Amino acid sequence: MTMTEKILARASERAALEPGENVWVDVDVLMTHDVCGPGTIGIFKKEFGEDAKVWDREKVVIIPDHYIFTSDERANRNVHILRDFCVEQNIKYFYDIKDLSNFKVPPTIRFVLDGEMPPYLLAKDLILQIIGEISVSSATYKSMEFVGSTVESLTMEERMTLCNNMVIEAGGKNGVVPADETTFKYLEGKASVDYEPVCSDAQARFFSDYRFDVSKLEPVVAKPHSPDNRALARECKDVKIDRVYIGSCTGGKTEDFLAAAKVFLASGKKVKVPTFLVPATQKVWMDVYSLPVPGSGGKTCSQIFEEAGCDTPASPSCGACLGGPRDTYARMNEPMVCVSTTNRNFPGRMGHKEGQIYLASPYTAAASALTGYVTDPRDFLM
Repeated sequence: MTMTEKILARASERAALEPGENVWVDVDVLMTHDVCGPGTIGIFKKEFGEDAKVWDREKVVIIPDHYIFTSDERANRNVHILRDFCVEQNIKYFYDIKDLSNFKVPPTIRFVLDGEMPPYLLAKDLILQIIGEISVSSATYKSMEFVGSTVESLTMEERMTLCNNMVIEAGGKNGVVPADETTFKYLEGKASVDYEPVCSDAQARFFSDYRFDVSKLEPVVAKPHSPDNRALARECKDVKIDRVYIGSCTGGKTEDFLAAAKVFLASGKKVKVPTFLVPATQKVWMDVYSLPVPGSGGKTCSQIFEEAGCDTPASPSCGACLGGPRDTYARMNEPMVCVSTTNRNFPGRMGHKEGQIYLASPYTAAASALTGYVTDPRDFLM
């Protein structure tokens, strides 16, 4: 069995599963937020009654993170619904739920990435390369499994960009990387329950295989208006931009800001367009202000960003990634061209429906901020 088949088999107490089977599984965590949560809560009360209770108040994840910095009444109402529900249900933690849910076992596409990672590439380049290869629909309801020497060399944050934040842009049901020493070290001091890693069998059947020699890849972008509209960054050097956005779950992790700071530090120049910085979490925000950037003589990301003329790093949130109400920080309220480290670039995604979004790595985003055009980061890193 593949990794995903083993995970679903264990949760359904089955010895083996085949792609296409529908099984009831014992779910560990139910998670929702202020965009999808209110609708979920409405269905919960409609189907089970106004007085219905969740079966384990300590195993529900409810996180308001999309509509938290806005005065828009409708957006605020979503957050109020979440708060009221948590009070009604006496939810102790925004974490975990044990429930039986029905899943179809997905077939697995395996992506084998080998070769030494060039110093001008990041995981965002890898996943944009993959999505450009297979399209935004080819992995619909399929598991995407990433293996190979390149994947093994990636940090946990880079693996998150590869398989947690972007597989849905190819239609994927889930993304997985085999657990290894990098995984185990990352979990030290974080895991609160015992875990048993699984990996695909040598004889596991895969829906299809894709292989990439990463050493030969170049920095890429996804042009408007789809994550699979792939182009080499250097092919877009004549595209004039209005702003740069570095943030979101996909591109707002600590290592993403360290990467951007590396480019600014190497250039010694100031940005030519407004450059917005939105950390994904409070910890990332703290790292931006406290961690020294390698080779900077002790300077933090925030200091380097200030010297480069970037906007002050904002409070952590999803920010303009979703668009949201007009007063959302860094939202595009006019037709603009933006290079962004976010995950989607559909029309209206970051605000104005005529806005143009070029998805890119933090390296490419920072390089583009320095020139005012879509720019290959090798111009500053090589």
